[in-house]
Amino acid sequence: MNLQQPNANDATKSVNRSKSVVPSSGLCSRCVDGCTGNCEVFKATFRSRELIYPGPFGDITAGGDKNYPVDYSHLNIQGYAFGAKGLPDNVAGDSDSAVFPAVKTETEYGWDKKVKMRLPVFTGALGSTEIARKNWEHFAVGAAISGITLVCGENVCGIDPKLELDSNGKIVSAPDMDRRIEIYRRYYGGYGEILVQMNVEDTRLGVAEYVSKKHGLDTIELKWGQGAKCIGGEIKVNSLERALELQRRGYIVTPDPSHPINQASFQDGSLKEFERHSRLGFIDEEGFYAEVQRLRDLGFQRITLKTGAYGLRELAMAIKWSSKAKIDLLTIDGSGGGTGMSPWRMMEEWGMPSLYLHAAAYDFCKRLAYRGERVPDIAFAGGFSSEDGIFKALALGAPFTKAVCMGRALMIPGMVGKNIDQWIKENKLPNTVSQYGSNPEEIFVCYEEVKDIVGAAEIKNIPLGAIGIYSYSEKLRVGLQQIMAGARCFSLPAISRKELMSLTEECAKVTGIPYLMDAYREEAIDILEGRNNGHKELESLGSLSNYAGTSRRFRTYE
Repeated sequence: MNLQQPNANDATKSVNRSKSVVPSSGLCSRCVDGCTGNCEVFKATFRSRELIYPGPFGDITAGGDKNYPVDYSHLNIQGYAFGAKGLPDNVAGDSDSAVFPAVKTETEYGWDKKVKMRLPVFTGALGSTEIARKNWEHFAVGAAISGITLVCGENVCGIDPKLELDSNGKIVSAPDMDRRIEIYRRYYGGYGEILVQMNVEDTRLGVAEYVSKKHGLDTIELKWGQGAKCIGGEIKVNSLERALELQRRGYIVTPDPSHPINQASFQDGSLKEFERHSRLGFIDEEGFYAEVQRLRDLGFQRITLKTGAYGLRELAMAIKWSSKAKIDLLTIDGSGGGTGMSPWRMMEEWGMPSLYLHAAAYDFCKRLAYRGERVPDIAFAGGFSSEDGIFKALALGAPFTKAVCMGRALMIPGMVGKNIDQWIKENKLPNTVSQYGSNPEEIFVCYEEVKDIVGAAEIKNIPLGAIGIYSYSEKLRVGLQQIMAGARCFSLPAISRKELMSLTEECAKVTGIPYLMDAYREEAIDILEGRNNGHKELESLGSLSNYAGTSRRFRTYE
């Protein structure tokens, strides 16, 4: 395991002077009086609390880069030359019918009234960060035309400069939330949905009541946490007036913008920005059930829950309570995640890493299924960015996991596409882009596909960031088709834990996925000793179907 150097990272724009660094502290082995920097201790000497966060705020997203003992790269995917699963009953599994373009990547989630998506991914919660606000059109249109769900994150209403509240402090008008919902719906094509996430402040402001009454949203999400941090949502503001406004709305703003010393610091230029913090959420079982019922009484057809990289106790609470409350989708976000605004050291050092957390989630879901209890649909999150990661997550959590939540990986194409548009207008295309052409039609390989989706008259209104997200989603979809075909799984329900093998014995211990020298060994020995002549297709374990039945039935999947 490579030990982290906590005193310097590109996320905080800091670097050690020396090549020799103490592993435990990150300090240079030889710290010289007179050094001109630029480690984190050096910068914090005069910029203090600013060094807690990656920066510059609003222009970057950041992801934890700690190297954990075991992660998803320690799993490999099985490939087969025998058999095929997930094909229609009337289709023979042969070289003519079982081709990778025939693989079905559609998925669905929900307790009763299900949502279908074209591929098993959806966006992380894009809330009140500046990255989400200024790129929303690209993100929302891209998700809509790609046929995936878009999560509008916490605090969107609370930070809206044009927010209007009634005498009871409840929302009357929230133009930015209106804008976000309307943009997605304008290009919605029947797959996925837009849902809104709520934290403590959102609940107090009446966000659920507002989006239900004005927009008739079908789904609302409760938030317990995320993988990037274990405190509430945060943003920075560079205006004293804005900081005071958010403080008046009930947010925690630090340093206190109403304090004369901090106002003086801001006026003299040393204090350049304030932080707006959400309150910590606290959970209890009966309160959770009551809130779910309250939201259903408001008219929401689906209630989802997002939880973070807490330990096993909170994980068990999330799964068990979601089962009893009939939550439609539970998203479990492991540490090592990314965000636009989280304390850097917290991102690096807190919580259960994704693979450990997801392995435990499978174990806990299986225990509920043994008892004959219905397990909520599960989504895994925490550092995914490619089709192999999607496949591994679905297989590790099979048959419970229906999708993967992606944060930064689905934001980057939106930002890249937006920037390509600007570079074209300024005639400043970098060679990395200009080698493919000088206009959108030449540069974006999926341009004509998007044009076919939205129509020739509408394509001029589609932001290039949205085309970028569609292009990236297509890469994920086709890549996933290829991996699934190699594993002879021609639909998502056919994927099982048998499709994975552990590269190390430690990974096998953590995940329960057999070490590669043990995987399929019994079947191999049976063939060698004549107990299986190879004409009988080896049974795939972990089918997505019927997992909610009797404990005896589920044990056949082990």
